[in-house]
Amino acid sequence: MTESTSIEAFIANLPKVELHVHLVGSASVPTVLELRRRHPGSPVPSTEEELRAFYDFTDFNHFATVYEGVNGLVRHPEDIATLVTGAARDLALQNVRYIELTVTPYSHQRMGMPMRAITEALDLAARQAAEHGVRVAYIFDIPGEYGHEGARATLDHALAEPPETLVGFGLAGIEQHRPPYRDAFRDAFRAATAAGLHSVPHGGEMTGPETIWEVIEGLGAERIGHGISCVRDPRLVAHLRESRTPIEVCPTSNVCTRQVPDLASHPLPRMLEEGLYVTINSDDPPMFGTTLQREYLTVAQTFGLGHAELADLARNAVRASFLDAQGKDAILDEIDKVAAQH
Repeated sequence: MTESTSIEAFIANLPKVELHVHLVGSASVPTVLELRRRHPGSPVPSTEEELRAFYDFTDFNHFATVYEGVNGLVRHPEDIATLVTGAARDLALQNVRYIELTVTPYSHQRMGMPMRAITEALDLAARQAAEHGVRVAYIFDIPGEYGHEGARATLDHALAEPPETLVGFGLAGIEQHRPPYRDAFRDAFRAATAAGLHSVPHGGEMTGPETIWEVIEGLGAERIGHGISCVRDPRLVAHLRESRTPIEVCPTSNVCTRQVPDLASHPLPRMLEEGLYVTINSDDPPMFGTTLQREYLTVAQTFGLGHAELADLARNAVRASFLDAQGKDAILDEIDKVAAQH
């Protein structure tokens, strides 16, 4: 067995946790085709060949078109359930045991779905996902571009009609649009964390370290989505290292959205050298032509990571999750057993 084959087999066998994946962005070709059959007349292609070509990433504007097209197919609560169970099915094939799936409920409310119906669909789907051997928890995130309205609607849903496995409250979207709504976002996070939800906003993906400082100081971030611009600020790097704040790194996504020019230029090695608490994630995997398993393989091949380093990254994700202690221990035990065989 070659070294490359050995790494691939190790990664395939490695039990994993996914912390940063978006519900609509997780929709694989079979899932989208199922939704497309339900909703004829959509601009989204209706054949597998055409849909795969549609999904072939070209640039950020094209990604936005694909994302909006798929989002337009989510018209009824059963469509939401289909997305969740599709993601669970796809991740189960990669030995993923637990996912924290980011849902943007406001986008579904804007399609006319009541909060209660959205929540019922999420609860049903989480139970169905367990049949694939995957435990599903949810993060509700504010679409930053919608400012006060998006913040208020997301918070109201999280507090009034939360799904049974809601664990976190996030903030995504174009980071450059956030400053005018800073107070609204801070107020929403303050209320969400007071209600027991964990703070998991995106920060430092499209902007510099100042956005990461804002999610830490203004939003009380317990975990940071992307966070790659942290390496530009030595004081921030020291803070993240000392506080052991987990960072959800999504390498292929960062290349596709042009936040880094190529994988070789990604700051991941620097982050690891600095002793930061890094986890590996897929973000919007089918739309970026990747999977969680492929992300592990990509960083292994690009940066020369071996079995031990990959197992440590998998352990980081487990420990950074909001899974209960018994669930964490079970997955960590599985990882240790696989690592001991290599």
